[in-house]
Amino acid sequence: MTDTTITASDRLAALGEKYFATQHSYDPYNATLLGLSEFDDLPGDPSLEASQTAAARLSGIEAEVAAIDPGELDRAGVVDRSVLAALVHGAQQDAEHSLWAANASAKSYVSRQGLIFQAVPAMSASPGDPAERYLSRLSGVARTLTAVGDRYAVEAGRGAVPTALGVEHSIQQLEGYLAYELDRDVLLTPARTSGDDRTRDRARTIVADEIRPAMAALATRLHSEFLPIARPNDRVGVCHLPGGEAGYLAAVARHTTTALTPAEVHEIGLEVLDEMQAEWSTIGRGALGEGEFTVIAERMRADPALRFETTDQIVSVAQAALDRAEAVRDRYFPAFDIPACSIEVINPVEASNTAMAYYRPPAVDGSRPGAHCLLATDPTSRYRYEYEALAFHESVPGHHLQLSSAQLLDIPRYRRHLDVEACSFNEGWGLYSEQFADEIGLYSSDVARLGMLSFRALRACRLVVDTGIHHFGWSRERAIEFMWEHTATTREHVTNEVDRYIAWPGQALAYMIGRREILRLREESKAALGTAFSIADFHGAVLGSGAVPLGVLTENIAAWRRDAGDPAGASARGTNRTEDE
Repeated sequence: MTDTTITASDRLAALGEKYFATQHSYDPYNATLLGLSEFDDLPGDPSLEASQTAAARLSGIEAEVAAIDPGELDRAGVVDRSVLAALVHGAQQDAEHSLWAANASAKSYVSRQGLIFQAVPAMSASPGDPAERYLSRLSGVARTLTAVGDRYAVEAGRGAVPTALGVEHSIQQLEGYLAYELDRDVLLTPARTSGDDRTRDRARTIVADEIRPAMAALATRLHSEFLPIARPNDRVGVCHLPGGEAGYLAAVARHTTTALTPAEVHEIGLEVLDEMQAEWSTIGRGALGEGEFTVIAERMRADPALRFETTDQIVSVAQAALDRAEAVRDRYFPAFDIPACSIEVINPVEASNTAMAYYRPPAVDGSRPGAHCLLATDPTSRYRYEYEALAFHESVPGHHLQLSSAQLLDIPRYRRHLDVEACSFNEGWGLYSEQFADEIGLYSSDVARLGMLSFRALRACRLVVDTGIHHFGWSRERAIEFMWEHTATTREHVTNEVDRYIAWPGQALAYMIGRREILRLREESKAALGTAFSIADFHGAVLGSGAVPLGVLTENIAAWRRDAGDPAGASARGTNRTEDE
């Protein structure tokens, strides 16, 4: 007789797959950016009904996960359950509050129209299923764009009007896109490389006859219907929206995977900025002969010798930094068998609506490599000292090492393919990587190390500014001035950063909160293990379970230390209270 008993492990695995399908069907463009192709046929549904349906389904999954007794699972299963519970809860809250819908934007990841520009060019349209999925998605993009406008109207009808800033950026992005001739259209990038005339011709027709008219119509609607009622720059925070306070609390919890309050996060940012003053003085004297922060910042901004001259120089600096990191990788990390990281210049269409750089994971099917994508347009406005820290963050030892190695792990696929869903871990690792690269001597000069400090200050400011805008009600100008006074980057970059936080509440908190927890666990482990501590083994323990909530990371490191001989078997809790606490 066959035993048909369904175990707790079986139920958990089935719920993981259910979550995976629900989340990526609701947000298929992020699935594409994660390297998944099975959702590439979906154009996305931004309607209120779609958000409500996703929220309800995710709520049901969350309840079923909570009902599984962790005592019936092995150690790996307990980790799976904890991660899945956090992922489902975060996704449910994101769908329920849908802050993006009340916060029109052109910014990558958070903007529905922006995701189209970012994800579609990354697709494959090779003959067979990839081409059919690509054409299927293109065929629905016009409807999606119309539905985006409809969703903004629904939100505005209940008092959740978008910011004037976001509406203006959205119009600029659409009009900028439409200004490109059809044969240079970024949405046709997969078709141009498909090698198939039918795919190229069909895609060209869809873009010309359906997508472009829909984009023009959305731009017109944004200008005539939403710009006149939009929120001014002194009320850009979601705290000014109906339900905005609850939505922001959910966003803070999701992106930090802690129970820190906005006020506590705000104070941490101020503390980090104070702690950095000594480093600014020490490294500034070595780099520029200056020890006063304001003087250092002015030199970094104004000295033309610190700027690039050509796009090729930018790419060369990033490539050289990556090469140095790869040369010593096996000394400090497990020998992960991952593919090489490529460096790609971000398309000019995206330039005004994206970060200075981002990482795009390799496609699971091998159709595209992992890529450190970086801004290299207008090179004379870009600083030489910033691009080494960016490279270490986005490529090796940062996101490429972390996310590519996660794809190789023997863990459920809902855990192998994570990016914004586990922000505090992923971005915390990226920021930690910038510092670790300094600890092992990978920066080419003290000037480049100033770039590392500049970016760390930027991430500390994010804690202050994001909470300032969305919790304390700061104006856009107040946020810009605070960042200008506490970083060494340009006013243009500061403004772009602040506009990103306005569009994407809570996400910017992940970097510094995650970095602090990884560093805390490292120093705690060094003290506990003494001469038995191995930095490569520690990094292996951090990365060995993929991206996890910070509370799960704490338990993972405690288990690793017990296995490594920590007599106390310590699992001391961090200063950042986690959701499990």
